[in-house]
Amino acid sequence: MSAATAQQPSGMLREREVVRKTGKEAIGTFLESQNCYSVLRASGKVVVFDTRIPIQLAFYALVEHDMQAAPLWDPKHCEFVGILTVTDFIDVLRYYRQTGSDVATLATRSIADILADEGILTTVLRKIIPRRFTVKGESKESDQHSSFMAIDVEATLSRACNLLHDQSLDFLPVMLAPDMRVLATITYTCVLDHLVSNFREQRRLFDDTIYDLGIGTYGDEMVVAYPHQPLHEVLHTLHVHGLSAVPVVDESTKKIRGVYSRSDITFLTKASDAEDAVSNLNLTLDVLMSQQRSDVTTPDALHTCSTRHTLQSVFEYFAQVKFNRLIVVDEEERIVGVVSARDLVAYFL
Repeated sequence: MSAATAQQPSGMLREREVVRKTGKEAIGTFLESQNCYSVLRASGKVVVFDTRIPIQLAFYALVEHDMQAAPLWDPKHCEFVGILTVTDFIDVLRYYRQTGSDVATLATRSIADILADEGILTTVLRKIIPRRFTVKGESKESDQHSSFMAIDVEATLSRACNLLHDQSLDFLPVMLAPDMRVLATITYTCVLDHLVSNFREQRRLFDDTIYDLGIGTYGDEMVVAYPHQPLHEVLHTLHVHGLSAVPVVDESTKKIRGVYSRSDITFLTKASDAEDAVSNLNLTLDVLMSQQRSDVTTPDALHTCSTRHTLQSVFEYFAQVKFNRLIVVDEEERIVGVVSARDLVAYFL
């Protein structure tokens, strides 16, 4: 073997490292050059809740407007004080079930009442940040109910992404500072949509596999659920691990059966009242998943890929279906890992 031949593999390795670095730098520069205006939809809508309204009414309003979150306005102090999500109401129901409290009172308890309840706030509403996203894997919490975290519309997209990531936020309100108006909320999915639409054609920069790039969660770090588990148990698991969704796998074959999201309101839509909703927390995932919408265009629908898929091919797939996450499977449809929109954006930060 000649010296030139022996040096070729290391030379190719260095070239690949250069291409990877170039791709990350290109997107990093792009995020710095864009402001939050760039990801706002031309015809978007924002719902804002007065903290005096009943939390149950607020939840129905979110569902009616097909929205996942809404900023909270305190009329007494004339300021935004937090954000309310669909999953918050689900977590409040979990608290009522755990404590045996009278769920009928939810019909009259205001948002302010709920957020002032230290038991609810500390038990179910404070979000636990996944250890893989914290320094040295330490335990850390995030709270969007005790303070209002937002970003100015003129701020860079890079700053918005870092705020989303560092504070482990799912929704980041975008403000028009002069008149204290919320224009929209930024999520990882809308940031990824913006990146994909601008870098979809630059294939060579993103030709490595997501597995080789270390994007996603694999092996022992994965959290899964099983079809026979009751919903309240699965929701607790999602809470303690700081996850928004969990793969559902067959316990014997380990094959993927579906995905269950914390924001899935199937068990609520089947309930006749609040007491019935709390009772439905005892339903198993098998029953609930049989009642889910089968529309594959929903962001939380099951979408899969393999460890061989390149970052570019994942970009292409996202452009088609706008997924919130991909479940990585092997040839036998057994789960190998999970790649979320957050993982994909975080790779470039």
